[in-house]
Amino acid sequence: MFRYQLLIEYVGTNFRGWQIQKKGSTIQGLIQEKLTKLLKEKIILNGSGRTDTGVHAIAQSAHFDCKNKIIDLIKFLKSINHFINEDGIAITKVKKRSIKFHSRFSAKQRIYKYIIFNQISAPIIEKKRGWHVRKQLDIDLIKKGAKKLIGTHDYSVFRASSCHAKSPIKTIKSVKIKSLKNKIEIEFNSQSFLQQQVRSMVGCLKYLGEKKWDLKMFEKVFKSKKRILCAPPAPPEGLFLVRVIY
Repeated sequence: MFRYQLLIEYVGTNFRGWQIQKKGSTIQGLIQEKLTKLLKEKIILNGSGRTDTGVHAIAQSAHFDCKNKIIDLIKFLKSINHFINEDGIAITKVKKRSIKFHSRFSAKQRIYKYIIFNQISAPIIEKKRGWHVRKQLDIDLIKKGAKKLIGTHDYSVFRASSCHAKSPIKTIKSVKIKSLKNKIEIEFNSQSFLQQQVRSMVGCLKYLGEKKWDLKMFEKVFKSKKRILCAPPAPPEGLFLVRVIY
């Protein structure tokens, strides 16, 4: 048995997320189907984690096992991309891995980026690649709020009701914020995240940036552990899985 890791770039707009579901097209489902046809054997694709409906990836990581060794990885890369590129998916890299490697359980860090277009007019070229927010946001306030999210905490307030994680306690290593002209990028680094955690944190930071909340209120909501107090989660189209580190 041979194990291979894939790095996958995709636009999540037309998919019901990464994970295979009973109804609707998913990224995992489509790639798995094409791999099975290409390699002429039943392939099971394992991702580093789920991305929700509409969420994008710059470098999702996944692995699969197959009975026969892939001799020409470049030819394989060209062949699989031929079948999936039109659907907004690309395999950017394929690498032979030890059978001990697991795309999900071997991951040490996951980096997500959220993009906000803070301007009057809606973005056209980058439509569905960020959250369009018309009201001017206070970047300094957002940065102050972001600092409070760093460290090991109970993130229950940011956790979706459908989340299956064993514990709401996670450790966020860093939150980096860049602002250039009207584009705001917020980058989160952690070993793992709760379902909807990043989008919920961004939703609360947006409330802070709009001055709907002050820092005291932001902290109060965070410490409350009550999901009902969370701001509405940021929409999925602004979220990107940037990198998985092993």
